[in-house]
Amino acid sequence: MANYQWYPGHMTKAKRMMQENIKLIDLVIELVDARIPLSSRNPDIDELGKNKSRMILLNKSDLADKGKNKVWMEYFTNRGVHVLEMNSKTGAGIKSIQGVVQEACKEKLERDKKRGILNRPVRAMVVGIPNVGKSTFINSFAGKACAKTGNKPGVTKGKQWIRLNKGLELLDTPGILWPKFEDQAVGLRLALVGSMNDEIIHLDELAYELIVFLRAEYPGLLEARYGIEIPEGQDAYETLKSICIHKKCFLKGEELDIMKASAMVVDDFRNGKIGKITLEMP
Repeated sequence: MANYQWYPGHMTKAKRMMQENIKLIDLVIELVDARIPLSSRNPDIDELGKNKSRMILLNKSDLADKGKNKVWMEYFTNRGVHVLEMNSKTGAGIKSIQGVVQEACKEKLERDKKRGILNRPVRAMVVGIPNVGKSTFINSFAGKACAKTGNKPGVTKGKQWIRLNKGLELLDTPGILWPKFEDQAVGLRLALVGSMNDEIIHLDELAYELIVFLRAEYPGLLEARYGIEIPEGQDAYETLKSICIHKKCFLKGEELDIMKASAMVVDDFRNGKIGKITLEMP
């Protein structure tokens, strides 16, 4: 089993920035990949945002297993976190966000009201790990209305607030977090959904692990996608070979191009072509 790991040097800087910024905000909006809602989180955020309202967006939920999305929604709701399914590429779910923000920040808004502070917008920070769709989300959520509100008293120079509407402002420095890899399975899942640099990954190993998982958890999907038969007890590598033959992935003559077939299987999974698949459960 390969050792999936990465060590971005600028992580500490990003974390320090987030610690400074968190003082200015009311709400932490965290994007996770709906196919791996726990593996695509960083546990530091619970520590960083412990006195803030919290919201989790299950992004790419259209690629995940519908029934399992529900289970994850319950899981986070039971932990006092407001949660929403969405797809930042198509904009699905974005309309519901405003209502959930109001709900998540109800206490703050009531406190403001008692103090006679009316219409002060909720200030939010968007966080998430690389490649989870943060920029796409911010752009599609803000639409064309990216009015930068510039510097306000108490806001350090250079920090920009994006005013989405009367009730909500986003801090435009998205918090970048890196997942913790106490567990190799976390690295594997992140590699599968493409949240890691493919150059450091052995695609054939990735395809092998994916086949093992799909055969156990989603029987029938590989057969349907690739028109193959998988005999009882067949090794995942043999399955990969038969996908290779069936999809005519040859190098020269009869030599199988395992790498090409591996890349295809992993790609098909990432694009939802094998089916709607969730890689982990609470």
